[in-house]
Amino acid sequence: MHRIAPKKFGTLYMIPVTLGDDRLSNVLPQEVMALTRKLDHFVVENEKSARRFLSSLKTEKPVREINMQLLNEHTDTKDIPALLSPLLAGHDVGMLSEAGCPGIADPGASLAEAAHRKGIRVMPLVGPSSILLSLMASGLNGQQFTFLGYLPSDKNARIAKLKEIEKRSQQRQETQIFIETPYRNQHMLEDILAHCNEATKLCVASNISLESELIISKSIAEWKKIGPLDLHKQPTVFLLLG
Repeated sequence: MHRIAPKKFGTLYMIPVTLGDDRLSNVLPQEVMALTRKLDHFVVENEKSARRFLSSLKTEKPVREINMQLLNEHTDTKDIPALLSPLLAGHDVGMLSEAGCPGIADPGASLAEAAHRKGIRVMPLVGPSSILLSLMASGLNGQQFTFLGYLPSDKNARIAKLKEIEKRSQQRQETQIFIETPYRNQHMLEDILAHCNEATKLCVASNISLESELIISKSIAEWKKIGPLDLHKQPTVFLLLG
């Protein structure tokens, strides 16, 4: 009696993309770009930015012929298993975030989780993460840190959260990392400077990996001595250490 060999699934590749309009070769290894060029199935957070990224790579198949499925904050949880269909049929699939690394502060994590449940291999590829790059450059504690995502948009709730995470950072000597919608960056910086202790350290990292990159790490007291910083609509990561 012959045993039927198990069906071979495809691999889910978690593919980082650039953090802005920087040169691909500056932030992505040649091997990552070569592998991505060969794929013709993708799950993407934003179809427009994904097509622009793949066009810049010069994929083997014309971008208009590439199969793309959408996974973003509006995707219903019950629709995620259907995104695995190409993988279950044996096709390799690339997951593309709108910027940076998929699965990090990004809906791609839900696809990776679903793939693991089905026994599908999930393979992360090397590329830029604004969160890790900002921590690397900050000079703050890289041994213990927490990424908090977005803080509350309401001003009073945001101030309360800032005081809470500053206290936790002081108690644990743990770097607190968070982001904000770019058009609210200025309000975030103003609230940090107005309500955190002067000895607390703050790193502001904007436009990571781009020509306009700006990374400043100072105590709150030192921050108050420098002129106002224009962060409006600039992709920014904030890091706090009490």
